[in-house]
Amino acid sequence: MEQFFMAHKGELAALVTAVCWTFTSLAFESAGKKVGSMSVNLIRLVMAVFLLGTLSYIRFGYFFPEGASSYQWIWLSVSGLVGFVIGDLLLFQAFVVIGARISMLVMALAPPLAALFGWVILGEQLSLGNVVGMVVTIIGISLVILGKPTKGKGLQVKYSLKGVLLAFGGATGQGLGLVLSKLGMGDYDPVSATMIRVIAGVIGFSVLFIFTGHWPKVMKALRYGAAMLRISIGAFFGPFMGVSFSLLAVKYTTTGVASTIMAIVPVLIIPPAVLIFKERVTMKELLGSLLAVGGVVLLFWL
Repeated sequence: MEQFFMAHKGELAALVTAVCWTFTSLAFESAGKKVGSMSVNLIRLVMAVFLLGTLSYIRFGYFFPEGASSYQWIWLSVSGLVGFVIGDLLLFQAFVVIGARISMLVMALAPPLAALFGWVILGEQLSLGNVVGMVVTIIGISLVILGKPTKGKGLQVKYSLKGVLLAFGGATGQGLGLVLSKLGMGDYDPVSATMIRVIAGVIGFSVLFIFTGHWPKVMKALRYGAAMLRISIGAFFGPFMGVSFSLLAVKYTTTGVASTIMAIVPVLIIPPAVLIFKERVTMKELLGSLLAVGGVVLLFWL
């Protein structure tokens, strides 16, 4: 048994990452419905600063990132603004509107979108397999969110169109943020790079809240014990545990294998969504979720 764990520690780390992100999305959905998605976004990023800083201090002896060039600071900061402020702002609002299960299913588009942005921005090649994977993922998501066509109206969206578009915006922000991270990170330490992105996110939300007058709602959220507990759980399993295990995964196995396993969140989230949130999941939706994950598999393996 010990030999099995040692031989497959990268794959197991990727599986733990997927489980962590499942817990995170459910925790943030619940918290967002109580105190609002914007407050949740800032509070969990501040928590992430302390968690990542503690991990960095244990590993390297310093809390805040050191040794990054101005080029890396600029691009990683832009990545943080795109991924956290824009992408997660939209995603967390999607959690509130259509729930974590459907939102994370639409988020399966993030890897294909990252491949597309990598082709446009970094000049990375797109193979026929990449395109097939994107199409299969889109078909799987469409099976879930589209209802039966009706006479005179054509295809109908089963869930809130606003929520679906918010989740798509989240996937776009995550995909683009990932490519910008790769552009800026180079050979810099991934944990420190993540810290720079999170710091940029905190600053971005802070400035946004000054102009929108949202700070009183953040202060109110900080006094809401039940919501703070959920945000703490989400911050622990997401930016801290999730990031840490994802780094272990890509260290001990290939990026393709790690990314494929970590993309199973839309399937893992179905049981807790049914048991905890009492959602009704049809066979068509289950098939669509499996197809969406299958498309991500094809993206990396064809």
